[in-house]
Formats: sequence, C-alpha cells, structure tokens
Amino acid sequence: MGGTEGKRPVLYVVACGGYPAENLPSLVERAVADHWDVCVIATPKGLDFLDVARLHELTGHPVRYDYKQPNDPDVLPSADVFLIAPATFNTINKLALGISDTLALGLLNEAIGAGMRVIAVPWPNRVLARRLPFQRSVESLRGEGVTFILNQDTLPVPASGRPGAEAFPWNEVHQELAAVRRDDAMS
Repeated sequence: MGGTEGKRPVLYVVACGGYPAENLPSLVERAVADHWDVCVIATPKGLDFLDVARLHELTGHPVRYDYKQPNDPDVLPSADVFLIAPATFNTINKLALGISDTLALGLLNEAIGAGMRVIAVPWPNRVLARRLPFQRSVESLRGEGVTFILNQDTLPVPASGRPGAEAFPWNEVHQELAAVRRDDAMS
C-alpha cells in the first residue's frame, strides 16, 4: 500500500449526506496524525454537511464532489484505501447495484472492481436498515470484499433533527484504519 518507501498511504474518505459528516474534521485530524494522506470526496448531498474550507486546510487537497473535465489533470493522489463515512441507505443500495451517477459512486465502484480495500459505515435509521433491499446490498457488497462497520442496535431511530449523530462509531472507524495499517506493515 502506498507504493514508495516513506510515502504515506492515501485514504479517500467518501462523505454522504448525514449529520455525522459534520464531524469529519476530527476524523481527518486523527487520520493525518496516524500518517494517512487524506482526500475527501463528497456526494452532492454530503456537501451540505461538510466544512469544505476546513477539510481542504486539514488535508491539503480540494474536496472533490464532481467529475473533472477530460483534459484536466488529476488533483488528488491515487487512493490506497476508501472509507465511506457516513454511508447513506441510498449510497449503499446504489453501490451494490453498480450505479455510478456521482463521482463518489464512480470511484467506489472502480475501487471494488479493482479489489481495493473499501470500508463502509452505513448510517440509515433503524427502519430503513430493516429493509430487505438494504440488507441484500450489505451482503452483496460484503461478498465483493467491502468491510462494514454496522451495529443495527446503535443506528438512529427515525426522528427529526439529528438522530443519533453523536453515536456514530468513530472509535470503530479509527480501530479499523489502524488494523489496515497493521495488516499493511505485516505484508
């Protein structure tokens, strides 16, 4: 992972539209401290929850949300690992079907097809998480090698406001990223 000696591995954090995305600066700060080169990719709705200027400042990279023009250079380094946090009901279902109607989904579909490490942290409410299409999507993506951090008991209940955003499993995310680094060091 990461290619050359001394180069930090590149983590693409894909942020979907959900209240936990507001806490992405804390995730990025810790990941950078853990020697990741972090790039943030947002879904169009994910942008509504992000402090784009702060994330650019923390990562040194622009927050991407749309495809570049064909002749424009890539502005981000190539990814080694993808983290979808938070992953919405919609994104998980579209990803399982191979739909690439946003930059985020296009990159994720290519990563899965290339056998890259993809970690998903779904954050639908409990009612949506019980839907068979969502459950099938999770199982399908697991079958393609996607790692899930998903505890049905801690998902938010349907409500207005910010349901369960404070309970998002950030600690488990950091543990999984540390495990990825350990795995890489051993290989």
